[in-house]
Amino acid sequence: AVHEGQVVSAQELTVLLQPLFTQNSRNLVLFLQDRLSVDDFTYFSESYGNKNPFQNEILQSSPSSLVLPAVDCKATRYLLSVLQESGDWKLTNLTNLNISLLEVNASNRNLLVVQLQPLSSDLKEISTLEAIAENDKIIGRVTMDLQERGIHFSVIYTALRPSRISRRTDVVAGLRRQLMAAEEEDSLSYPPLNVTTGNYTCILFYASNFSLKANRSVLIDLTNATFLAQNVDISASDCSDSNTTLSLKYTNPVNGISSLEIRFLMTNKFYAASARKWSTLDSVEIVQDGEKFANFSVSGISAPAEYSFHCQLVGTSNLYPARLVPSNNEAKNWNIFISELQIQGFNIINNQFSYASDCTGFFTPGIWMGLVTSIILLWILTYGIHMIMQLTTNSRFDDPKGPALSVPQTE
Repeated sequence: AVHEGQVVSAQELTVLLQPLFTQNSRNLVLFLQDRLSVDDFTYFSESYGNKNPFQNEILQSSPSSLVLPAVDCKATRYLLSVLQESGDWKLTNLTNLNISLLEVNASNRNLLVVQLQPLSSDLKEISTLEAIAENDKIIGRVTMDLQERGIHFSVIYTALRPSRISRRTDVVAGLRRQLMAAEEEDSLSYPPLNVTTGNYTCILFYASNFSLKANRSVLIDLTNATFLAQNVDISASDCSDSNTTLSLKYTNPVNGISSLEIRFLMTNKFYAASARKWSTLDSVEIVQDGEKFANFSVSGISAPAEYSFHCQLVGTSNLYPARLVPSNNEAKNWNIFISELQIQGFNIINNQFSYASDCTGFFTPGIWMGLVTSIILLWILTYGIHMIMQLTTNSRFDDPKGPALSVPQTE
């Protein structure tokens, strides 16, 4: 029994999952989403009426089930590692969601990891409701396929972080600078990708969502392959004191693309105007199937050489503070979306990001709007006070009971 408000820790989660490792079922399916909360099942089911995205009845049809309302993010972050260490599993990653090619050997202990479509994408074409409905269909196809084959299995449906964070009213008064800073430290739901040279780390790369769109229609989500499953080849990356290249190679990221390589080219130069060295991301390159080459020039991604660079939104959209501008015709066929980007290619100490130089300047649009409005109101107030001070009164007044006041024209 899990009481209300309890957050299951990593150790408690391991104990609760022990029956999965001792039962007769030798197959385990892990459906992994980026964000999910128990409240989502009620919210989306009741708010949208007939458009209920949850059509599967896995919990009702299952002979036994366990629902955990809240699990520590650190526990779910290392859940895959815990499962692999718990037994001799044959790991199968379904990144392209092609269920028809799924092969399960009943004589082995199989661990199937299905990376579901992210819900936190800022790509406007995909709403949260549609993403949840599509994920529900994927879950249904996988479970139905296994049932038709007569394969017994257990299912874990979880996410890397909650989509809704509820806070108790008795601790709201304490949610100030200290707790906010603690939450910010835990914002990295998984460790960054690192490239090492010998015993030293020369490149660090992190993003909460790393997605591409080919031909403006095919969505390629590389977040799981890059940071969680790490099905990415970084051997072609190169590091030096002046030039650094981060090379990410993926095999069969989606149907129709056999290979995809993404390169981030960075330089470290001395600038006399600031009397210091600056690291700059000069360009981003995409090579599809070893033939199609797309090049993007980069606008607004630079930081002092001792710092890392961080930006909330980076991509090809004009609305992003850091833009990737297509430099050739092939690049126009791609859309890039990177959220919470943090990258460092020089002067890495203790395998950790240095202090981040953020792409958002001090004078944000909101601050500029406030300043301009204040200046206009201040000018109106100053003009009004000046006009009031210019008002004068007559030196003489006409007495209705006395003779008429004569004012000479010369006076």
